[in-house]
Amino acid sequence: MHSAVEPLLLPETDSETLSEHVFRRIQAAIVKGEIPPGSKISEPELARTYGISRGPLREAIHRLEGQKLLVRIPHVGARVVSLSHAELIELYEIRESLEGMACRLAAQRMSQQEIDELRRVLDLHEQDAAFKAGVGYYQQEGDFDFHYRIIQGSGNQTLVRMLCGELYQLVRMYRLQFSAVPSRPRQAFNEHHRILDAIAERDGELAELLMRRHIGASKRNIERHFAMSAGQGALPKTAKTRGES
Repeated sequence: MHSAVEPLLLPETDSETLSEHVFRRIQAAIVKGEIPPGSKISEPELARTYGISRGPLREAIHRLEGQKLLVRIPHVGARVVSLSHAELIELYEIRESLEGMACRLAAQRMSQQEIDELRRVLDLHEQDAAFKAGVGYYQQEGDFDFHYRIIQGSGNQTLVRMLCGELYQLVRMYRLQFSAVPSRPRQAFNEHHRILDAIAERDGELAELLMRRHIGASKRNIERHFAMSAGQGALPKTAKTRGES
């Protein structure tokens, strides 16, 4: 399924800790494309790969299903999600609308301290080696993710649950996969700065418009990927050039 992994060196009795660790490791492997979309999940193979028992593994698999990274197919079993072209475009349409709304609310509700912290996040992104080389964009999750911080700053807990919880890792998976335009990292970075400037100026209408345009550009990037891969009959399994969407 994927390359060998060092087994988890944790006490077998600590099932909650084991489940959390294996959950994080399988999650990262799926999001990064190390376990490709559509791959069948074999519990015995994963148990051997990660050196854990089936109980903690099943807990991890159940959580990954909740994050939409795994889907259970009748008479087949669990597989890594593989969205169709139409499903992926729908996902980005949802992002465009809801993250635009989050941006507008963030302009109204983020404190000056939160805005200053977000500027420091962008400074960190600019210092990333891959970004400096023009071949990628900083891809850490959570508080290091520009989009995540804005959604949190919206103060709308329903948006936070949807975009930072239920759909977050699925969106990250496709943000990582579809990013092969060489100029996209620098372009995305500049777009992020313009969005943040609008938030800092408390211009919610402009912030929403800029975020919608930003995600719309990523959606068009995906359309180009599908057009390029149409003759090959498959989506790209990994992205050699890391952009930001």
